[in-house]
Amino acid sequence: MTDRLSSKSFNCVVVRLIARPLGQNPAFIKKILSMYAKGMTIGDIETHIRDIYGIEVSDTTVSRITDKILPIAKEWQQRPLESVYAVVFLDAIHYHVRSEGQIVKKAVYIAIGINLEGKKDVLGMWVGENESAKFWATVLNSLRNRGVEDIFIACTDNLTGFSAAIEAVFPRTEIQNCIIHQLRNSSKYVSYKDIKELMKDLKAVYGAVDEQSALDALDVFSEKWDKKYPKISKSWRENWANLSTYFKFPEEVRRLICTTNAIEGFNRQLRKVTKEKSVFPTDDSLFKMLYLAMMNITAKWTGRRQDWGIIYAQLSIFFGDRIPE
Repeated sequence: MTDRLSSKSFNCVVVRLIARPLGQNPAFIKKILSMYAKGMTIGDIETHIRDIYGIEVSDTTVSRITDKILPIAKEWQQRPLESVYAVVFLDAIHYHVRSEGQIVKKAVYIAIGINLEGKKDVLGMWVGENESAKFWATVLNSLRNRGVEDIFIACTDNLTGFSAAIEAVFPRTEIQNCIIHQLRNSSKYVSYKDIKELMKDLKAVYGAVDEQSALDALDVFSEKWDKKYPKISKSWRENWANLSTYFKFPEEVRRLICTTNAIEGFNRQLRKVTKEKSVFPTDDSLFKMLYLAMMNITAKWTGRRQDWGIIYAQLSIFFGDRIPE
């Protein structure tokens, strides 16, 4: 099972692998896993099974069934990957986990890739300590160790040290910091009465037709706002190298890479599933729920992007010598 499991193989293979040693009906296993993947608590699952099917099922049985997913999830996490990805989105989502008698905040590091066929896939999810560039380097090395030789463009937030971590593992990768993250940071301490006008002026920067026009708009922004909010234009200039990458590409590629919306949408769906769990008892309990939720979410990811033909043609111009024959 080295390839990403499709929804069909999830039903046909994973359920059988779990049902056989437990001596349970595969349909019964499938129902419990489906409810767990939607974020239902073990108590809710027990009640639902009893009310709908008239069957008593203990919390121990539910736990045994869901625990059987762990080795499958960990095999998925170690599966070989493709050698080249056009774009990889990198972001983290945070949860509280019980550890050594304390509740600690953990980061789940997530990588979503778009391959050269325009198909999207979750490359991995790693539970680690609070988000850091050091752990991101571990994630990137894991991708390389699983067969990834090249990434054309990496889309990230503006975490300190992130760019250095990417460059250390994939030195030829173009880096695009998320414009939405930059805008959020820019608006943090802006007065309510100024926010609308200030954001309009920033739009002239990130929405410019080319990089020089964007820099000209940033100069105009500085003249107007620096006395009141000096840190905003300074932040844009300090991060300009990775904020401006998308200006070299045509509109279709720009839309794809200028934000991390692709991965943030995935994260929102994970949060919907996990919203009833304020604290997870272990890292493994968090990982197995996220894995099952991921299987449900990605079952709907069929086919490639509609505009992939145009995007691929443009990527071929910029990265043609790195596209495998």
